[in-house]
Amino acid sequence: MPDTSEEAVPVVGSPETLPAEDAKLVTLARSARARVSAVEGAAVRDQDGRTYAAASVALPSLTLTALQLAVASAVAAGASRLEAAAVVSEASTLDAAGQAAVRDLAVEAPIHLAAPDGSLLGTVVE
Repeated sequence: MPDTSEEAVPVVGSPETLPAEDAKLVTLARSARARVSAVEGAAVRDQDGRTYAAASVALPSLTLTALQLAVASAVAAGASRLEAAAVVSEASTLDAAGQAAVRDLAVEAPIHLAAPDGSLLGTVVE
């Protein structure tokens, strides 16, 4: 679930048109979120152009943000680097745990945050 507390990361940058490959990530993240009516959806693209989409998980014994799960899926499939990521959420900030998971594989990959309707809210690049 997104963390909107002090651990949330403010989204920087102004909304702009995304490159087609990054817009695809937003579409995949929206689909993952809608498929299970999750709080958030996310998608990542690895060094080979493969994409992985996920929704947030909230179980009594396990809580993962959608971005953490998308990164874990990529790593489990053999990804060693990420090119970009997208999160679709009603939150206006990016959760720190999800950002940290992306940064484990890519220091400067853009992480796009979009609203449920797919409109870009901003991009985190650090």
